[in-house]
This record gives sequence, C-alpha cells and structure tokens, in this order.
Amino acid sequence: HGKSVFGATIKSFGARALAGQFGAGQGSTSDTPVFDAYVARLVQGFAKGGKALRVAWDAGNGAGGEVLAAMVKQLGGEHILLNEVIDGTFPAHHPDPTVAENLQQLIACVRAHHCDLGIAFDGDADRIGVVDAEGVILWGDQLIAVYAEEVLAKHKGATVIADVKASDYTFARVKQLGGNPLMWKTGHSHIKTKMKETGAPLAGEMSGHIFFADDYYGFDDALYAGIRLLNVLSAHTKTLAQIRADFPVSYSTPEIRMNCAEEHKFAIVERVAAQLKASGEAFLDVDGVRAQTPDGWWLLRASNTQAILVARAEASSQAGLDRLTQRLTNVLATEGLTLVSDGTH
Repeated sequence: HGKSVFGATIKSFGARALAGQFGAGQGSTSDTPVFDAYVARLVQGFAKGGKALRVAWDAGNGAGGEVLAAMVKQLGGEHILLNEVIDGTFPAHHPDPTVAENLQQLIACVRAHHCDLGIAFDGDADRIGVVDAEGVILWGDQLIAVYAEEVLAKHKGATVIADVKASDYTFARVKQLGGNPLMWKTGHSHIKTKMKETGAPLAGEMSGHIFFADDYYGFDDALYAGIRLLNVLSAHTKTLAQIRADFPVSYSTPEIRMNCAEEHKFAIVERVAAQLKASGEAFLDVDGVRAQTPDGWWLLRASNTQAILVARAEASSQAGLDRLTQRLTNVLATEGLTLVSDGTH
C-alpha cells in the first residue's frame, strides 16, 4: 500500500513462512524489461538550458554502470566514466562512496581533467558520493544543504529530513532557507516512512542516501540524485567548490564503528541515556543518544543492521571536539568499551 516494509512486519512474514501459513489462488508471471524506460525517466529529470558541466562519474563497477553509460549519452556537457563495467569482484576499489579512500580515483580524475565535479555510486546505486572541482569531498549532510536551496524555492516552508548523524549546519541551513528541518532515525525505511507522514519533498542521510519526493517517487536513487545535482549547479551562480567554501568551518570525527554483540548493543545505548538523564545533561533520543553541549554534540547509536555501535561528534573548534570525544570516551568506558573504529571493543 505504498509504505515501507521493515522491522516487525518482515519478522511476521518469516514466522508465517516457517509455519506454512500460505494462501491459495491462481496467479501469473510476466517479464517486462524496464531499462530503456528507466533511463528515459532519469533523463526526463535533467533541466536543459543551464551551464554545460564537465563531470566525472565513478560507478564503482556496481549495478548502476550500464544505466549510467546510457544516461550520460543523453545529457548535455562532457562526461568521463570510470568503472562503468559491472564486475562484482570490484577490481578498482570497494564501491562505498562514504569512505574517502574509495574516492581517490575519482578525485584524481576530476583534477586531471579539470572537471566541475565528480559523482560516485555504491554497489546498487542508491547512495551517492560527491567531490568538487578542488577534489574536496562533500558528505551526505552537506549535499542535503545543497539540494535544499532548489527544493525549498519550490516548496515554501516544506519539511526537509536529515538523519541523526547530520551536522547542525544542515538543519540550520534548512531553517535559513525557510524550511522546516526535521531530525529523524537513520535507515532508509525510517526515512521514507517519515517522508510520507510529513509530506517532505527532500530527505537524506550521512550515508549518501538522498530521497526526492519533489518530481520523483520519494526513494533513494543515486543516479537521479546525480541528475538533480547537475541541475542545481548548471543554474547556480557559484561552482560547487564555492558553495562548499561558504559552509561554516566545523570539526568532526568520522563515523566511528565499534563491534558490539547484537544482544548488548541496544541495552548499552539505553544505559548511556539513563546515565545522561541522571546527570542532567541535555540529549536527544530520536535514534540512540545525541548529547548537546556548548561545544557541539556527540552521538552514540546502535546499528539497525550490524552488530556494531556507531559514534560521531562535531564541534565548532578543535578544542571543543577534543572535549566531546573525551566525554564520549569516558561514557563508553563505563560500559567497558573503547572509542576506536578498528573493530576492537
């Protein structure tokens, strides 16, 4: 019925399958290729008539490669393709555009060919990674701030959703543009459900999932997100590097992922929340614990899909970030955990 299926609903399907509780009836199957229609729909979203751009694309040898190759043939500007041949051994690099190491080939291409920007995808092309002409990476929360300018110009006062890992600047920028910023749970099913509830035309996550309900279908399609970014930049008076340079300077950790037994991860976060409440510290509990301090914020949450805890912190100064990470280190120590991202716990 047009809703996301996740969590308890999926578990109920499993229970029904194990119990053999199947309905009976007659059905049929059909096979309808959609490749050409999908490419045409993507190209339909491209706004013609703006500045011609030189773009480097890295499909990461993932599933989006063939669509990308067909799509760019119908776009204006100049396009340079990397790793567009689908190859599940991923010979060039792992297809995760949220890891800086995986964007080094794209950055080198952007610089060598003097591109306006570079765009990368993950293995199934629902997450986007972006670098500007100077080879600087724009993360998912920064991209939401970039997209919001165009979307909110059309949808005055609309809600824009970002996940709990996003920078304070993302929410402040949405508000500055006249929108209603909403912090919500990480996870594409949570985000899509909240978009339907609020009528939000735009949402996104630090992980590079960007969701457009403005002129699209409300789900995370990185190929379409790439098209929309070209639209923003072809019509903008500034380059992507200049837009990025206008962002306030902040100091943040990367996403720190710590191994933690599945049966303990949520209980640990609950105990940390209780610890902060008892000490009178301000925090949000939208998804895990996001502690608010004069220096900035730190986050601890349990992954929805892996046996890990995720931590992150952001401050307006390096000294502030040091204080935040020390506080987070101390909190984790009470649970016998160490703030490291190498798998140690």
